[in-house]
Amino acid sequence: MVRRSRQDNPEGIRSQLLELLRNFASELKREDLRTKVRSLIPAFHLLRDLGSSLIPKQDADSARDRILFYLRKYPLIIIQGDELMVVSGIGEWARRVRELRVQYGWSIMSGLAAQEMHEVDDFPVEGMDVSTMEPDDYILVDPEQDRDAAYRWNLANQIRRTRKSVRDKILEFLRSNVGKPVTGEELRYVANNRTEWARRVRELRTESGWPVATKVSGRPDLPIGTYLLEQDRQSPPHDRTIPDPVRRAVLMRDDYSCKQCRWNHGKWNPSDPRHLELHHVQHHVRGGGNALENLITVCTVCHDQIHARHM
Repeated sequence: MVRRSRQDNPEGIRSQLLELLRNFASELKREDLRTKVRSLIPAFHLLRDLGSSLIPKQDADSARDRILFYLRKYPLIIIQGDELMVVSGIGEWARRVRELRVQYGWSIMSGLAAQEMHEVDDFPVEGMDVSTMEPDDYILVDPEQDRDAAYRWNLANQIRRTRKSVRDKILEFLRSNVGKPVTGEELRYVANNRTEWARRVRELRTESGWPVATKVSGRPDLPIGTYLLEQDRQSPPHDRTIPDPVRRAVLMRDDYSCKQCRWNHGKWNPSDPRHLELHHVQHHVRGGGNALENLITVCTVCHDQIHARHM
């Protein structure tokens, strides 16, 4: 049976640990290796008890609850896996992190996913260098629980088993969750943990014209580390080659609002599921390029009306 860490008085546990280590001086003089090893086992147990006792039992009873308590206390801060090992008081702490993410809907980003999003400029956090994160580092990117996450992870597991390309798997998952934020961890899982998954998401937006938004590509209201397919439609072919930096600059200049009707995402509702796109003032066929001054922000309804008039 797995030993459950005690959550007693930290000072009492510390005193026991010091006494045991003092007594170990005599054990070091023994010849038998196994005797020395066995005499240290209680020290390992006491050290785990000491770590788990740092969080009072009334605040978090189980190892999983202690991990969550610790992450919620320090959101949007890089937390080392060793820290979670200490407060959890168990060896299988990483499994508990996965349970919090997959079964309970907490948006916990791993070092691997954060780095891969950072490489395509989809994970900007001021004052944080995610490029230095280790695989066993974590960030709680959203302090609110997502109760629909268990369903999405189950769907992701089904899609990842299909014989499709990484990009097609990601697109299927996004189209199955139109209008709902999904995490980078979910997309990474759909892509069978392939490192190029973040680049494929960017390609869907910048080459195929799917309105996949992030906090830095049109939806500053989204949590860090999430993606949102705003509508199940592609932008017109001539609007698909606008680089992300230009797209961001135009949206910021136009205050994230349609220049025709002043619609913005604050007015979104299910009965009117429009989103923002960029429109070329001088069309491509007439020599118009992707310069900042040739682009304006319009909602999809106004964009369709503009093109209909020209046609």
